[in-house]
Amino acid sequence: MNGFPWLTIAGAVPLLGAIVIMLVPGLPADSAEADVRARQALAKYLALAFSLITLVVVIIIAVKFQIGGPNFQFTEVYSWIPAFGVHYALGVDGIALVLIAMSAVLMPVVILASWNDADSGKHSVKTYFALMMTLETMMIGVFAATDVFLFYVFFEAMLIPMYFMIGSYGVGKRQYAAVKFLLYSLLGGLLMLVAVIALYVYSVRSPATGHHGSFLFSELIHVSLSPTVQKWLFLGFFIAFAIKAPLWPFHTWLPDAAASAQPGSAVLLVGVLDKVGTFGMLRYCWELFPAGARYFTPLVITLSVIAVLYGAIVAIGQQDMKRLIAYTSVSHFGFITLGVFVMTSQGVAGATLYMVNHAFATGALFILAGFLISRRGSDRIADYGGVQQVAPLLPGCS
Repeated sequence: MNGFPWLTIAGAVPLLGAIVIMLVPGLPADSAEADVRARQALAKYLALAFSLITLVVVIIIAVKFQIGGPNFQFTEVYSWIPAFGVHYALGVDGIALVLIAMSAVLMPVVILASWNDADSGKHSVKTYFALMMTLETMMIGVFAATDVFLFYVFFEAMLIPMYFMIGSYGVGKRQYAAVKFLLYSLLGGLLMLVAVIALYVYSVRSPATGHHGSFLFSELIHVSLSPTVQKWLFLGFFIAFAIKAPLWPFHTWLPDAAASAQPGSAVLLVGVLDKVGTFGMLRYCWELFPAGARYFTPLVITLSVIAVLYGAIVAIGQQDMKRLIAYTSVSHFGFITLGVFVMTSQGVAGATLYMVNHAFATGALFILAGFLISRRGSDRIADYGGVQQVAPLLPGCS
């Protein structure tokens, strides 16, 4: 470990926030409405406070990050499951740091935008914001993990809070959308797990790891794999990331999930969680399986171009605001994947910039859509003729 465990602190703060929020005592069913609202407000303010503390920690990490320094900084490595070479290993390069900072900046905004999302009385307000805090821990962990097995754990754990945020607190066909999101993601995760296990088996046979087997990214990149093996392992990782991104034709869960989620949840879903897919393509598909990546590049570029055109064309015909934004995101992710698989430094820089820009721009669109829906009571675009007359600044913000 190098110095103070800043990354662990960054991930632990929101998790501590989730625990503190859940420990806020409840009130009897016959309590006065003012007391109930005060207790709900306490949970919200706690979530906002812990998200701001996390943001401060991430800012400190960003300031301390040395441009032109080691590839991975703020590294932490602890043995977790020695028998299988699993480590609790964290570290950030420039791309991971940018995405962690993006997540930390978005979370306080999402909490403020979601202030009244769970006030219907059907479900616990404090549980909703505790789920948000838990999700932030998972997001930081998945970008910071430098052990492939630990990455997989965070990759799958992210599904749990988002599943409940959609299924319990969403609108419309929320349970259908939540189950579809879960099943798609679990299928991709299962394929990646098979590839992760196979990668470990090959690491046991490799002199690069001393024949002891390892999940550490820093050791796995030195494991020699035949082109055929790389192609199969690439597919295991890539399909999981393509579903998460999502890339056409693995995208069909996104419009349903985005339309059913609350606006704040949709921001986290499309703005941050989906970036895990394109980040994984950059970090793992590229560097662990270069021969496989080169072999499948024509196919991936073809899928990306189809995604760009398909997402834009289908978005034109949408009547639901949130589904329209979701389909435009499918088109955007086609551009990001194109940048990743151009396999140049300019392409990587462009894809990373696009990921950040997309997160903030699409997040703002979902929040503005939620603003309109909460006041008009409809998510249909046709119901909003003449908005510019009564809210002249809103079109400019969009």
